[in-house]
Amino acid sequence: MCRISDKVISAILSKGRIYEVGGAVRDKFLSPPAATKERDYLVCGIPYQELSKILAEHGRVDLVGRSFGVIKFTQFRGERHDTFDIALPRKEISTGIGHRDFDVAFDPDLKIEDDLVRRDFTINAMALPLDGGDLIDPLHGMADLKNRCIRMVSENSFVEDPLRMVRAVQFAARFKFEVESKTFAAIKNHAALIASVSAERIAEEINKLLLRSEEPSYGFRLMQKSGLLKHIIPELEATVGVEQPGGFHAYDVFEHTMHTIDATPKVLQIRLAALFHDITKPQARRLVEQGATFYGHEKTGSKTAARIMRRLRYSTDLINNVSVLVDKHMFVTGVSEKGLRRLIRRVGQDLIFDLLDLRRADVVGQGKGGRTDDVDEFERNIKSELEKRPPFGLKDLALNGRDLMELFDLPESPVIGEVLDYLMEKVLDEPSDNTREKLTEFARSYLANHKHKE
Repeated sequence: MCRISDKVISAILSKGRIYEVGGAVRDKFLSPPAATKERDYLVCGIPYQELSKILAEHGRVDLVGRSFGVIKFTQFRGERHDTFDIALPRKEISTGIGHRDFDVAFDPDLKIEDDLVRRDFTINAMALPLDGGDLIDPLHGMADLKNRCIRMVSENSFVEDPLRMVRAVQFAARFKFEVESKTFAAIKNHAALIASVSAERIAEEINKLLLRSEEPSYGFRLMQKSGLLKHIIPELEATVGVEQPGGFHAYDVFEHTMHTIDATPKVLQIRLAALFHDITKPQARRLVEQGATFYGHEKTGSKTAARIMRRLRYSTDLINNVSVLVDKHMFVTGVSEKGLRRLIRRVGQDLIFDLLDLRRADVVGQGKGGRTDDVDEFERNIKSELEKRPPFGLKDLALNGRDLMELFDLPESPVIGEVLDYLMEKVLDEPSDNTREKLTEFARSYLANHKHKE
């Protein structure tokens, strides 16, 4: 994202001071510098209403954060537009159920340093004056940035907003930083407070951990060591130390899961599926002479994954996709064309390649140097089958429910769905049978047998 325009900066500097703050400043001084997705600004010395009027002369102003002293400002440059948060200096403490609300006191005459010391970590508590002045760094965030260290701004940081504990491990994993010892001790001491934070806010940080980290495992291990994990995903905590004897795995279930996540592409539903794919192995574990079995863990894991994600307030679509990936992650590659078409039908064309990526990561996560040549060949076979455009869903059938009702004088009833499912199975076996004539013949036979059973 580009920064705010020079015209806006000049207009503000004529009446007060403007600083770039937050992640953009941190990312600028990272080694190597990180791409900045958001830019936030702080304005001192100009009252809220006056600042709104100045900004309105240069773009669109939305006063959605009036009670927080925040203005959303959108500047337009041809067809391009960028939206920035422009705030007045303030002090705040998260309050209310789930720490969704904040007690805020904003004051245009508050010192920039007073605003910075309310922030979460020292590396996020720096400000860059846009009049060319020196970096403002009251808490020595630059030193911590150079030393690759996550340090809380005060001993009350996690009490004021417990979500900061998850943010600490998210930043540590994302930047490959260490969590400073007193900060980590504070997380361990206050870990139980995370239960007071809304599920949506926690899920947002988990998403950032999964999508912005090369190795999300680093963050999840910190969660586990600090005691956070047992309060956020106790089902995952239960996999720690669960051994997998039998020669197929080099790690226990938790460590296998960590290696699997790291081996997946940065796609949220794949990484969530990797996180949950073996979540019920502790319950499914049965010791046998050859080691241990985990029969059915993919089925129970699918249901558990959905339950966890509902608890964390994920969207229904994402829950459904992750559930399917977990449920089908034990698929067999050595199947006939019929078996291959059935798998595509059950998983869906939108998810089938994500499932293959999950399998590849699962093999890597076993830690035994396993190869995935069979998955690669399976992928080629799937692509070849898709190019033939066989029917994979009810919408692809040459007959629909209305056709059945007209052809056989049937009322709208569950029988229509049963017939369509039967026809779907027939054409999965033999795609060339997907003609109106053949399907009418199959439907007539099915209905005759159905009436006979009645």
